[in-house]
Amino acid sequence: MAEQPMLKFVTVERDMPEKRDATVRKEDFREIYAEYAEAKAQEQSSRCSQCGVPYCQSHCPLHNNIPDWLRLTAEGRLQEAYEVSQATNTFPEICGRICPQDRLCEGNCVIEQSGHGTVTIGAVEKYITDTAWDNGWVMPIAPRQERSESVGIIGAGPGGLAAADVLRRAGVQVTVYDRYDRAGGLLTYGIPGFKLEKDIVVRRNDQLEQGGVTFELNTNVGEDISFADLRAKHDAVIIATGVYKSRDLEAPGVGAGGVVRALDFLTASNRKSFGDAVPKFDSGALNAEGKRVVVIGGGDTAMDCVRTSVRQGATSVKCLYRRDRANMPGSQREVQNAEEEGVIFEWLSAPRGFTGDPVTGVMVQKMRLGAPDATGRQTPEVIEGADYTEDADLVIMALGFEPEALPTLWDQPELPVTRWGTIKAEFTTGATELDGVYAVGDIVRGASLVVWAIRDGRDCAEAILEKLGATGAIAAE
Repeated sequence: MAEQPMLKFVTVERDMPEKRDATVRKEDFREIYAEYAEAKAQEQSSRCSQCGVPYCQSHCPLHNNIPDWLRLTAEGRLQEAYEVSQATNTFPEICGRICPQDRLCEGNCVIEQSGHGTVTIGAVEKYITDTAWDNGWVMPIAPRQERSESVGIIGAGPGGLAAADVLRRAGVQVTVYDRYDRAGGLLTYGIPGFKLEKDIVVRRNDQLEQGGVTFELNTNVGEDISFADLRAKHDAVIIATGVYKSRDLEAPGVGAGGVVRALDFLTASNRKSFGDAVPKFDSGALNAEGKRVVVIGGGDTAMDCVRTSVRQGATSVKCLYRRDRANMPGSQREVQNAEEEGVIFEWLSAPRGFTGDPVTGVMVQKMRLGAPDATGRQTPEVIEGADYTEDADLVIMALGFEPEALPTLWDQPELPVTRWGTIKAEFTTGATELDGVYAVGDIVRGASLVVWAIRDGRDCAEAILEKLGATGAIAAE
């Protein structure tokens, strides 16, 4: 076989008299990449048809004015594009990275519908906001005047932080309480760094803190401070706790070593990336390196787990899902990414139990889709006699999340909840039956998208401002 030529970096010359080195220097790469990113952003933005009915905008939970900021980007007016983008979205650079655009804006692009490939809206949104930060266009939070009213927010996830941003810009005194040692909720500890770089989240947290938002971290409501005390301390309280209780699987061997919860696995990985001491990661208990990994579930959390396992050096990664690909709730783009990275999907497969302790395998039962249920979705049925065992050294259960029993945990039996345990609240305002108590995000909707939590937080904050008589007091960036 002929020897393959060695790949080399080419010399780059940009109207400079001196001869450059044979390799592209780091600063050159940044310059080249920036120019490439800008060119791609303008190219993609110019593909927007500026249609009369912008389905991209109507299918965005925040109703972002996507056509206008695409047009401005195509014209090279990036600062104006950013200003239009951030007018409706508190964290556009985060949504640009993690929103399932294939199910929302991009999936409803008329160009995509006509078969010519969608405008890459998420990538452009990320680019213009990153550019805004780099160029100092993102202004600090600076209320025109301070107000005496205060709002306490329980939960430093996207819903709580979005509400804090809107309220603080209006001069309201805001305190955010969170059980973790860092703000951000699932943005910080749930979503992997390869999808959402942690410095992006930290930067927004710092902006809020520097703008006057007070963070009370490592604070468990019901233990370190009572819910009643919070209501007495603040003019309004927003519950934005999210849903963190992992759904359980009842099956033989579920308590074996090596059968772990998705959130524990992802949190350990993210903490390690922060440089924290994580004994269970170092011991291998929450580390996929060198292991045969099986992930159970079909949502975005399952995709985060399989792709994290690949990056940790698993010897093999398989995903079991009890329905077929077409019925998978997670992003199809994430599934494709995982497949390209070597993940094997076992469709129509469900766990029946586990062998060994520590675990050595998953007993799998094959399924077929039967008659539709009340929602119209086909119900999985077991195929008798089609069981087999899938070898595994680490099994990660990504079966979804449920709300914690907040009325019990907080000694608030009057806190209204649904039969699913979520808080009863108005979707438009977040108001509950308790005076001055609001709720937003997953604790109301059930496990949902970050963009919906942002929408809920913003709407709730606006409702509180209206009640306080502060509508229109928000200082524009």
